[in-house]
Amino acid sequence: MTLQRWAERGWLRPHTSSAQEVAGLLSIVDRDLLDAARSEVSADWRFAIAHSAILKLCTILLHAAGYRPERSQHHYRTLAVLPLILGEGRRADAAYLDACRIKRNTIEYDVAGAATEADVVELLQFAVGFREEVLAWLREKHPGLLVES
Repeated sequence: MTLQRWAERGWLRPHTSSAQEVAGLLSIVDRDLLDAARSEVSADWRFAIAHSAILKLCTILLHAAGYRPERSQHHYRTLAVLPLILGEGRRADAAYLDACRIKRNTIEYDVAGAATEADVVELLQFAVGFREEVLAWLREKHPGLLVES
């Protein structure tokens, strides 16, 4: 499957990104990573915040690749395209992030206490490393979208 095929099925639509858009999304990522590391906030909310950072990083990838998800199943699709953009080797990461999406939904809509401190640490470590990978990918594939200081 390709991004183009997803678009043909109506799951994605074309999108033109900009350095300003990417910078704005990265500012949200950086805020969320700092907030998720704050120990005075519950594990549930820290998990949800770390998940938000990863969702924004995947959004950056998708936008840079020239697409945005349709509204239906927006979060699912934003995470699921990871192997289509970064390669099949990222399929396990996409599955992990989908499991985190489901846990975040449980935290948000169903019950408190679904995330453990270990869940938060694992997801936050993933997010920090993933941020660096997204920046490296942008430098290589779409340097015009990345304004670095």
